[in-house]
Amino acid sequence: MVSTATRILKTLRILPRWAIVAIDSLFLFGSALMAYLIWKDFLWSQFAESGYMLGSLLYVMAGVVTMHLTKMHHVIVRSSGMRDGWRLLSTLMLQALLVRAVDWVWYQMEGGGYLMPLNVLIIASMISFLSIFSFKMAVKDVLFRLKNGQRKKPERRVLIFGAGDAGVMTYDALKKDNEIKYLVVGFLDDDPHKKGQLVRGARVLGGLQDLDRVIADQDPDEMILAMLEVTPERKKEVMELALEKRLRVYTIPPVNQWVSGQLESASIRKINIEDLLGRRSIKLRNEKVTEELGDKSVLVTGAAGSIGSELVRQIVRTAPRHLMLLDQSESALYDLQQELKRKGQDGQVSVVIGDVRNRTQMMRFFERNRPEYVFHAAAYKHVPLMEAFPSEAFMVNVSGTRHIADAARRYGTRKFVMVSTDKAVNPTNVMGATKRIAEMYIQSLHANQSSQIQTKFITTRFGNVLGSNGSVIPLFTRQIEEGGPVTVTHRDMTRYFMTIPEACELVLEAGVMGQGGEVYVFDMGKPVKIMDLAKKMVHLSGKRLDVDIQIVEVGLREGEKMYEELLHDEESTKETHHEKIFIAHVLPGNYQEIATRIDLCRVYAEETDDMGLVKEMKRLVPEFISNHSKFMELDLRKN
Repeated sequence: MVSTATRILKTLRILPRWAIVAIDSLFLFGSALMAYLIWKDFLWSQFAESGYMLGSLLYVMAGVVTMHLTKMHHVIVRSSGMRDGWRLLSTLMLQALLVRAVDWVWYQMEGGGYLMPLNVLIIASMISFLSIFSFKMAVKDVLFRLKNGQRKKPERRVLIFGAGDAGVMTYDALKKDNEIKYLVVGFLDDDPHKKGQLVRGARVLGGLQDLDRVIADQDPDEMILAMLEVTPERKKEVMELALEKRLRVYTIPPVNQWVSGQLESASIRKINIEDLLGRRSIKLRNEKVTEELGDKSVLVTGAAGSIGSELVRQIVRTAPRHLMLLDQSESALYDLQQELKRKGQDGQVSVVIGDVRNRTQMMRFFERNRPEYVFHAAAYKHVPLMEAFPSEAFMVNVSGTRHIADAARRYGTRKFVMVSTDKAVNPTNVMGATKRIAEMYIQSLHANQSSQIQTKFITTRFGNVLGSNGSVIPLFTRQIEEGGPVTVTHRDMTRYFMTIPEACELVLEAGVMGQGGEVYVFDMGKPVKIMDLAKKMVHLSGKRLDVDIQIVEVGLREGEKMYEELLHDEESTKETHHEKIFIAHVLPGNYQEIATRIDLCRVYAEETDDMGLVKEMKRLVPEFISNHSKFMELDLRKN
C-alpha cells in the first residue's frame, strides 16, 4: 500500500495554481485584518468602525494582481530559497504602491478618508512577508522531510582531522549533503589546547596519539583530513596511521579548487598513492611555456601514450597555432582526439598516424608541416619485453629518435626535446641502453651542427611515472581487485617516482630554458621501496594485508636492477633557475663515430640478430652491463 507520507507528498507536488492563489489570498486577508487590529490597539469597537473589510479586500485584490504580474504563483515551493524571498518582498512593495494609488483615487472621489491608511498598509505588508515566506519555507521543509523519509539515507560516521577553519567548513559541507547522512563523531587536532572544545557541536577528542581510544569509543567509518597548511610528511604520517587502523581516508582539495569559494562534499576525495609518497609536489613556473609555445607549430610524438597525452593536454592550453599528434596507435590516438573535442580544444589540433621507424615518412611529414617545436615521447619502455625483443627496442628508441632528430635539423625546428629515463644511467637492460644511445646521438648531433643551423637538442631524464601505462601502480591495482597476490620482485628494490603532470611540466620547462645540448634531471626526493608501495596500496583498497591480500616476492625480472640512478658515475650536475631542476654534465661524443656504430647496430637489428645487436650496443655504451638476462654471457666474454 502507498504510505501516508507518499500520498501527502504527491498531493503537495501537484497542488493546482488556483489553490496556491487562494492560500496566498487568505494570508493577505489575514495580514490586513491583523494590521487593522494593531492600528486600533485591539479595541473591537474602533476596529469595527475602521472600514476594515473594504480595505482588506482592496489589499487582497491588489496582492493577487501584483503576484500575477511578478509570477509569484509560478515559484516551485520545494526549490524556493532566498532569491524567492527577495521576489516576494519586491512584489509586496509593488502591491503597496498599487493599494496606495487606488486608495488615493478613492479618497479623491469619496472624500471620506482612505480605505487603508498608510500605517495599516505598512504593517500589513510586513506581516504578509513574514507569514507567506515562513509558510513557504515550512512547506519546503515538510516536502524535504517527506521525500527523504521515504528512502533511508546511508549513514557514515566521520572523524575530522583538523579543528581549524578548514575543519569547520568540512563539517558544514557534510551537513549540507542530501545524499548521505554524515554523523561527525568528533575532531582530532595537533593543537593540544583545543582538546575538549566544541566545534559546531562536535567535540575535539584529542590528537593523533588518541586515535586508538577514539576509534574504540566512537567507532568511525572514515577520517577526513581537513588540513590546508600541513607538510607532506605530516599528512603522510596521519594518513598511514589511519589506514593501518582500517579507516577509509579522505582529504579536502586546495582552496583554489573550491566552487565559488565554498567547499562541497562532492569535492572531498579519497586519498591516492600520490598522497602517500610524502614528497612535496614540484611546481614549475610555466608562464614562459605559454609565452614560448603560444601561436607556434608544435609536434608531439608518441602523443597517445601516458606522457605524450599529458604533454598534449598541457600544450593545448598554451594556444599553439598548430598542434600535431603523431602516434602509430590508432585507437588511443582517436580517444585522445575525442577527449580534446569534448573539451572544445581541438580547433588547431591534427592527428597523424605514423611510425617513427619509417625515415621516409618522417622526412616528408617534416617537409610538409615544418614544426617549430618537437617533443619526442615515442618509445618502447617495458624492460622485460624489450629484453626479449632487442631489435624492436633499437628500431623505435634509437632509429626512431634519429629519424625525428635528423628531420628536425633538416627542416629548421627550433627546439627538439627528448623524453629519456633514469634507466639510461648505467643501464642493465636493453631498453635503458637504447635510451642512452638515443641520448648520445641527440647530444652529438647538437654539437655537430653548423653555425647556420640553430636547432637546439635537449634531453630530459626522470624516473618512474605514477600511473603510466604498464607501470607498477596499474599492475598492483589490478592484482588487488582480483584478490591478489600482489607480486613484488624484491623487498629491497627502490625506485624514484613522480606524477605524470610533474614529468610533463619538466619536459615543457626544459623546452623553454634549454639552449641545446643539455641533459636535464629532476630532484625527485628519496627513492621509494616497491614493497612499501605495495603495502600502502593494499591499505588504500580497504583490504587487510596478509588476511585479504598477500604480497609475494617473485624475483628480479630480466634486465631489472635493484636501484635506479639519475646520474652516471662520472657525471656531475649544475643548478638552474629552479631548485628542483639540474643539468647533468655529460660530454657529447663524436658524431661520426656514434652514427657509424648506430648504422652497424641497425644492420643487426634488421636481421634480428639479437646477440650481435646487443654486443655492438655494449661497445657503444661500455657501462651497459646486463643483469638477470641471457645477454650476461656477452659481459663474461668481454672480461
